[in-house]
Amino acid sequence: MSLRHRNTGYLEPAMSDGEDTPIVKCQHRRWRSVFAAIYSARIFVSLYKKIINKKQILRSLSYIALDVHDSDSCDDRLPFLGVDQKTLTEVVREKSLETLSKLGGVKQIAASLETDKKDGISANEADLAHRVDVFGANRYQKPPKKSFFSFVYEAFKDTTIIILLVCAVLSLGFGIKQHGITDGGYDGGSIVIAVFLVVAVSAVSNFKQNRQFEKLSKESSDIKVEVVRDGRRQFISVFEVVVGDVVCLKIGDQIPADGLFLDGHSLKVDESSMTGESDHVEINGSNNPFVLSGTKVTNGFGSMLVTSVGMNTAWGEMMSSINRELDEETPLQARLNKLTSAIGKIGLAVAVLVLAVLLIRYFTGNTKDDQGNKEYIRGKTKFDSMMNSVVEIISAAITIVVVAIPEGLPLAVTLTLAYSMKQMMAEHAMVRKLSACETMGSATTICTDKTGTLTLNEMKVMEFWLGKELMGSISSEIAPNVHKLLQQAVALNTTGTVYKPNSRSLPEISGSPTEKAILSWAVSDLGMNLDDPKQNYELIQVEAFNSEKKRSGVLIRRKSESGGATQVHWKGAAEMILAMCSQY
Repeated sequence: MSLRHRNTGYLEPAMSDGEDTPIVKCQHRRWRSVFAAIYSARIFVSLYKKIINKKQILRSLSYIALDVHDSDSCDDRLPFLGVDQKTLTEVVREKSLETLSKLGGVKQIAASLETDKKDGISANEADLAHRVDVFGANRYQKPPKKSFFSFVYEAFKDTTIIILLVCAVLSLGFGIKQHGITDGGYDGGSIVIAVFLVVAVSAVSNFKQNRQFEKLSKESSDIKVEVVRDGRRQFISVFEVVVGDVVCLKIGDQIPADGLFLDGHSLKVDESSMTGESDHVEINGSNNPFVLSGTKVTNGFGSMLVTSVGMNTAWGEMMSSINRELDEETPLQARLNKLTSAIGKIGLAVAVLVLAVLLIRYFTGNTKDDQGNKEYIRGKTKFDSMMNSVVEIISAAITIVVVAIPEGLPLAVTLTLAYSMKQMMAEHAMVRKLSACETMGSATTICTDKTGTLTLNEMKVMEFWLGKELMGSISSEIAPNVHKLLQQAVALNTTGTVYKPNSRSLPEISGSPTEKAILSWAVSDLGMNLDDPKQNYELIQVEAFNSEKKRSGVLIRRKSESGGATQVHWKGAAEMILAMCSQY
């Protein structure tokens, strides 16, 4: 016998010639057993090592977080790393000047939020998306939408519907008992069909109305807000405002988020929606730089730095807790429901009275059958016969209730209102309240604001008078000294802005319609450069425009002349400005 080496890694016995002996076969089996044991042990050891390594990898992943940045990113730093949203929220909500001072003031907070006081934040989509991820979006949590079946359930809760359903069940039961299934279900079945028709039409109408109301609420709350991004004023949706934005404020604006005062003059806000106090609060950089969302600007103008949006504001929490369900009744529905309820109560009372009288007459033996015999004789009338008579009496009472209640009235009202709403929609009139369809039918006079409704809310300078002389629109016709004064007045006594990306493009003008008209006239017709006065002159005092005074003014002085002469420029309604002039 000789031994030969094979690739299996063990020595295998082999016979050189002849057949295997029993001893050789026994050794052969032992070698195979040893090989199987060693091979199995190696497999188990290998699997054990893999399991241990996998556990170590999983454990390391649960404790280590890696931030991966793009190779082409402009820098390796993490933005907003030292900004705490909770602190920003509390410092404005509590109006704490001490906490604001510890944070370094408005200037340091703006720097932490990477906001430039003049140019605002970057308009880059990635930067805006990152701000939303870190600080949240300017949206409020709303209650879940009501399903169609919830409207079906509400329709079934109507008192008239409940009474009709009870009567239908009783009518079905007694009718089947008296006349059988074939002939006894007509009355009760017809009532059930009528009830389900009323419920179905009412639920579908209310469901569509609710969806329409949600759409209108979304459109009405999507107001436009003026912000500064990349040095350019632009109007965006209130839902697109992010933390760090510089928002421009003027009279009548609703503040879209919590923030801090940056710059402005005579800025006052109405905080009655938040505090309940009707006094207008002055906003300034020294004593009260805190601006709350949901409040309205009542005087002055300015700009603010957004520090909290959406659910991080008190206004957001309050708005999310309001459940705007549309469950009001129109005047016609209220009157008809009152009438239906009164008729139902009277019918029910009459039915109970009739039931009591008929039962008393029956059990006292005062009722007779067709042969003139008493229908009930105590101790002689069979129980089955007595029950049939009682069922007939109850059926008569139920009939009175069913006939008394106008079950078709709710269906008729619902169909009428649904049809009127459909007709209004066909005329492109959005019905915010269903009661408006009825109210407009009684209207004799309509008073509406023409600005922005009947007109485009756009203005244009048509004539320019210098004293009592009508001037042309050409700049050369105006004296140089007058042109200079006009340039100062237009540049410094307006809150609008002129943005021109390049020399070839048309200027983009923002502001109120009046100021846009003045700025457009000055830039396009007179060719004025409005940046020079802003760089060379400083504002000493500003009187903001309001509806009572109907004027606005600025007191200015050249920056190079600290103790030099001052100039006053006024702008406003003609009757107010001319009354201030000694001559013109």
